[in-house]
Amino acid sequence: MFRTASLALGKADVPIYPVDMISVQDAISTIISHRANQTKIMVPLSEALGAMLAEDITALVTLPPRDASAMDGYAVKLNDVKKVGARLKIIGEAPAGSPFQGQINSGEAVRIFTGGAVPKGADHIVIQENVKREGNTLTTSTDNEMARHIRKAGIDFIKGDKLIAAGTILTPAHIAVAAAANHAQLPIYKRPLIALIANGDELKEPGSAANDGDIISSNAAGLGALIQSWGGTVMDMGIASDSLKSIRALISAAKDADIIVPIGGASVGDYDYMRTAFKDAGLELIFEKIAVRPGKPTWFGKLGSQSVLGLPGNPASATVCAHLFLKILVGRADNIEMGKARVTEPISANGPRETYARGRAETSSEGIVHVTPFPRQDSSLMTPFAKANVLLRLPPNAGPWAKDDIVDVVSLKS
Repeated sequence: MFRTASLALGKADVPIYPVDMISVQDAISTIISHRANQTKIMVPLSEALGAMLAEDITALVTLPPRDASAMDGYAVKLNDVKKVGARLKIIGEAPAGSPFQGQINSGEAVRIFTGGAVPKGADHIVIQENVKREGNTLTTSTDNEMARHIRKAGIDFIKGDKLIAAGTILTPAHIAVAAAANHAQLPIYKRPLIALIANGDELKEPGSAANDGDIISSNAAGLGALIQSWGGTVMDMGIASDSLKSIRALISAAKDADIIVPIGGASVGDYDYMRTAFKDAGLELIFEKIAVRPGKPTWFGKLGSQSVLGLPGNPASATVCAHLFLKILVGRADNIEMGKARVTEPISANGPRETYARGRAETSSEGIVHVTPFPRQDSSLMTPFAKANVLLRLPPNAGPWAKDDIVDVVSLKS
């Protein structure tokens, strides 16, 4: 649906932000500059699904290794069977894995099965439905005008061919190809270990009995699923109460994580302790706000060798900023990947912050992508994400947009 493009603003488009707030692009560049080097490890095929390949994979064998039959039937010389009624002597069999060791001469045939190696001298397979066999003699029941039903050696790949490029996210199809190429293990980048710390006295775990004033915590579950789809391993540290002691305890418990993602508690209210707790633990705060809507309170820093990306507590804000920034920190992208789409309805002018609105994109029969922004964009709402497949990017101080104007869209596909 979308082409890949990097987010870029011309000099005339660059707005001026408050000193404590940086642009989306500057936030991305800063995160990348502090992103830890990825570690290469070897894993068995059974553990490689969803991981990022660290080196090119080349074929260790040729597939098929020899000319092979594509059908059950008889290996013959085409010239012997061009006309119906040809009679041939059956001199042996060639099941898969047990090649016939001799050579076929004129007037001879070898019984062969799908995947069996084609004997020397044969250039055609007569399928078994088109012959009548009596003892060791077969008679063809159709004409055979051209050579068929032989898979030539190496039609899939040849030993030494590059099959999968480094940086590929491994799918079941890639695993199957690697196995066919005789790889038992694959070099991947070690999956980053990512600790999630939710915060708030009002939060309760999913499945809890919610009392008046309670809110069921959804961020850890949603973000955890995204992280897994991006190849990370999740440590759900649970919910910290609104106290420095509780948050510090979970920070300490997450000491083995590569990345810590605190959720919520980053605003300026009387009970927002998250950033203070991290600073007390030794955090080097690198930026504290991003000129983005939703998600202005997103912040980033380093705690020793650990990266810390603080996300807002509002579910939509947390999810949007995960797609924009956490995916990059995990190492699954180096910029926001965008395409173009025509809006199906007018959009009002945007304010000073770069805005990412949830919407639904559809491709017409003519191949044109149309996008409809959802009417409800409140940062507390999660149900729009169940239908959204894109985010519409609205540059700062841009617009308004009329119907059929073109906007940038960010795919929400993992």
